Amino acid sequence: MATLQVRDIDDRLYSFLKTSAKMQNRSISQEVITILENYLNSNQKQLKNTTLEFLALTGAWIDDNDAEVIIKDIRQGRNQSTRFGANNGIFD
Repeated sequence: MATLQVRDIDDRLYSFLKTSAKMQNRSISQEVITILENYLNSNQKQLKNTTLEFLALTGAWIDDNDAEVIIKDIRQGRNQSTRFGANNGIFD
């Protein structure tokens, strides 16, 4: 089985890992492995969903309005979505 060693970890991150491991009744090593497994599994699903969503949005823009009206319409339709990940305050 492979071994992974991490050096120069931020004190806040280590504290977060320690607290999280304690709450889950795991060692810090077990918690890191669990976090990595969960991230890698969810990241593949998210990448696939993001790609499919992007491909669904591609295509020619058919509109009789001039560019300024189209750009204004696009900007009005934007929002502050967090569907691809929310800030959790660790690295903010």
